[in-house]
Order: sequence, then structure tokens, then C-alpha cells
Amino acid sequence: MNPTALLLATFILSIVGLFAFIWSLRKGLFEAESSGARTIFSTGEIGHPEEPAADPSQRSALNEVSRTNLEADGTQTSQAELAAREVADRSSALPAFVLIGCAVVWLVVASFAGLLGSLKLHWPDLLTDYAWLSFGRLRTMHLNGVAYGWAPLGLLGIAIWMLPRLLRTQLLGGRLVVFGALLWNAALIAGMGGLAIGINAGMEWLEIPWQIGVLFAIGGMLVGLPMALMLTRRKVNHLYVSVWYMGAALFWFPTLYIVAKVPGVHFGVEQATMNWWFGHNVLGLFYTPLSLAAVYYFLPKVIGRPVRSYNLSLLGFWTLAFFYGQVGAHHLIGGPIPEWLITLSIVQSVMMIIPVLAFSVNQHMTLKGHFSALRHSPVLRFIFFGAVMYTLASVQGSFQALRTVNATTHFTHFTVAHAHLGMYGFVSMVIFGGVYFVMPRILNTAWPKPSLIAWHFWLVVAGFAVYMITLSIGGVLQGLVLLNPAREFMESVAVTMPWLQGRSIGGALMTLGHLVFALHVFMIIVRSGAFSLTERNTPATTAANPSLT
Repeated sequence: MNPTALLLATFILSIVGLFAFIWSLRKGLFEAESSGARTIFSTGEIGHPEEPAADPSQRSALNEVSRTNLEADGTQTSQAELAAREVADRSSALPAFVLIGCAVVWLVVASFAGLLGSLKLHWPDLLTDYAWLSFGRLRTMHLNGVAYGWAPLGLLGIAIWMLPRLLRTQLLGGRLVVFGALLWNAALIAGMGGLAIGINAGMEWLEIPWQIGVLFAIGGMLVGLPMALMLTRRKVNHLYVSVWYMGAALFWFPTLYIVAKVPGVHFGVEQATMNWWFGHNVLGLFYTPLSLAAVYYFLPKVIGRPVRSYNLSLLGFWTLAFFYGQVGAHHLIGGPIPEWLITLSIVQSVMMIIPVLAFSVNQHMTLKGHFSALRHSPVLRFIFFGAVMYTLASVQGSFQALRTVNATTHFTHFTVAHAHLGMYGFVSMVIFGGVYFVMPRILNTAWPKPSLIAWHFWLVVAGFAVYMITLSIGGVLQGLVLLNPAREFMESVAVTMPWLQGRSIGGALMTLGHLVFALHVFMIIVRSGAFSLTERNTPATTAANPSLT
């Protein structure tokens, strides 16, 4: 078949399907009222913010912002609805606690591996007597600690907590979730140990051997199974868009991972193509949907206002599904793969601007009139920052896929900065915000030191800004040197040295912020008496603590 015809047919099919979906929407994209957007609110909750991480003064100011910009209808939430929500929260408490607790541990481990690896880029003689502390192994351990430890466990913990609320029914299969989490962590411990001693499958994002990785697929399916069990018993007439994103992500990940790790199937050029098909899709079809699901839930709940355009949120979901599947091949520009495949990837990458703009415009319209709430809501600061970084990372990625831009940025530190813009600026910041919202609900305990939340936010934002700016500048300078045939390769290394030092400063600030975060999580666990959850977490406990209702 003519490659050009195949490319054109694929593109036209995507566009026709997209516009068929848009045409099928019953209301205008910017319609103000939508019953679907109100699904996450109980009777009388609209106009009343929910912010578990705020101190009393912040909560009072947040209420004032909501009253000024959106009048409540005066209806009170019934005790029956509050009791049902309490039961739903209790049903997911232990599985969510296990997942989030493990995620925080892996965040600390991955942070130290990343920081030490960064230091070795400009201090190459640091700890050279230990093979497992060499840069190659540390970098791989950092990647896998984030990609299979912190990010998925944190997102899955938040998703498991959200599901009973979104479906208004108790969590089913909680023991399966805990068992799946244990399998996942066992696989990660074994995989990280293997990477430390030099056992490596040799493909980025897929370094852990398939004999161990099969546990990820099984564990992921066990964690996702409760959603399938609960859908038949849901007590809502409409599935909120967050459920769409979570359901898609929980289906896509096992599919992606199993296809990528099947032994004895992928070789040579096909293996490289598959590698980046997985590497990009795990970001766009697993981490991204789960993160967007969290944004679409927490942002409206914190300000007490439904998402402005529910149809626009559905447009974002379907265009993500339409366009993301083939974007990974742009990492292989210049490689020995068909040109039509690379061109298809570039086209799909540029088309990703559609779901990104749909999300960004929707969030802006939802927050319009409520931006002052950012001063009073710790959760909203993290969520909003993550949402903005999603926009920047996605638009940057679309332009970075273009051959003219890729010629300068490919194989440079700029690519590393871009990866952190998405995986840290977007995904990790959303997880931070979600954890600050969820943990008080899981443990029925307020955060012990709200001031530490502010410290955490400003440390990671400052560190992230230093990291991104220095590494992006260094990467562009590196690329320009590499493109100049009159300059030696070592000049491209030397030009990055001051910028790599800036990267380590930024990484140190981020790591310090992570330690503050981990300490605060430990403090709330100790304060709550988490090992006696069944005794403490009762409706009476919540009623005695008004800040948690």
C-alpha cells in the first residue's frame, strides 16, 4: 500500500471521527449548564468549597470567595448523603492508604537516586568505587522509581479513593487492590535490585526484565478490577468525566505493558519502534488520564463550582484517545524506520493541541472569578500549577516533534527538561495536591502542620523552575554545538557544565521539598493512629472534627 495514502487515510479517519463526535454533542461546547458536571456534588454542595488541607483562616477566606462569586441555593446536604459518603470513604481508606504510603517511599528513593546521578554529571569522580552508584545505573533506578513507583502508585491511590465518591457506592474488591499493590511493590523491589547489580533489558522505560515485569501487569489489573465490579452497582445515573479517564487508563496500561514486554516478539527496528510506542503512550494514556481525572474532580470540589463546560471535557477525552496513540515515533526522527511512520507521529503530535486547548480553556473558564482562591487553598495551588504545566508540556511537545525543532533538541538535555515538565510539573504536582486532599479523608485527621504544605510548594516550585530553566538553556546550547561540524564533540559536553550545576541546585531544592512532604505524611499517619483505622474512622469521629466534613 502507498505509505502516503495510508498516512492520509489515517489522518482523515481521525478527523472525521472527531467531528462526528463533536456533532453528536447535544449542547454547545461552551454551554454553562450541564447536569453531568454536577454529578460530583451532593444536594446543596454547590457554592460550598471542600478543602481538607486548609487551616481555619484559609477555609473561611475560601468560603468568602465562593459566596462572592457563586451564590449557594440555600439547600442543605442531607445527613443521609453525608453518611453515605462517609461509608464510601471508609471503604476505600485502607487500599488508598497502602498505595499512597508506598508512593511516598518511592518518591524519596527516586529523588536521592536522581540527585546523586545529577551530581555525578559534573562531579564524575563522586562515589566511583561502587558499581551500583555509577551514573548509568542511578539514572535507570531514578527513572523506574518514578515511572513505576511514585507516579503510578500515587495516581492509583487517588483514583481508588475517588471511585466510591464518583460512583456513590462502596469500594468492591478492596483486598484485591491491596494484593495488587503488594505484587506491584514486590516487582519494583526486585526490578530495582536487578538494575542496581546490572540486570537490564536495555530499553528505556522497559529496563526491568519481563520475568519480573509480568507482576506489574497482574498487579495493575488487580488494582483496576474494582472499577469493573463497581460499575454495575453504581448509584449515579451519569458517569462523570473523571470515571472515563480512569477507566481508560486502567484498561490501557496492562494492554500497553503486556504488548511491549511479550518476550521473543520484538526485534531490531521494530523493537525500537515498539519501545517509543510504549514510552510515550504510558505517559499519555496512563499517567495523563489519571492526572486529568484528578484535576477534573479536585478543582471543582475545592472552589465549590461545577466545571464550566462539561462537553468540552468530553471533547478533551475523545481527542486524547484519537490522537495520542502514534506520537512516540517522533523520538526516532533520523532513525532507520519508515518516513511515513515518523510523519504520522508528527501529525498526531501536532493534533494533540486540540485536547490540550480543550482542557486549558475549560479550566480557565471554571476558575474565572475564583482565581483569588489560589491564595487560600493549598490543594488548588498544586492542582492549578500542574494543570498549567500540562498545557506547557503538551504544546512544547507538539512543536518539539517538528523536524526543524527536533534537529536542535534531540539527544540533548533539553529532552530531559521536557520530560520533567510533563512528568514532574504536571503529574507529580497533581499527585501532591491530590494527596493533600485525600489523606485527611482517609485518616480522619487534619494535617498537623499546614505551614509545611506551603514550604513544600515553594521549595519544589523554586527547584523546578531552576531545573527547567538551566537544563533547557544548556540543552539548546548543546544542540547548537552538535549541529556545527566545525566544533568537536567534547565542546558540546563542556558547554553544558554550568547548566548541569544549576540542574543539581534545582534538584536539591526539589528533593528537600520531597523530604518535607514525606515528613508531613509521616506526621499525619502518626497523629491519626493509622494502624487502628477501624476504631478511629467512624462517622462520629468525622462529626467531632468539623474541618473534615
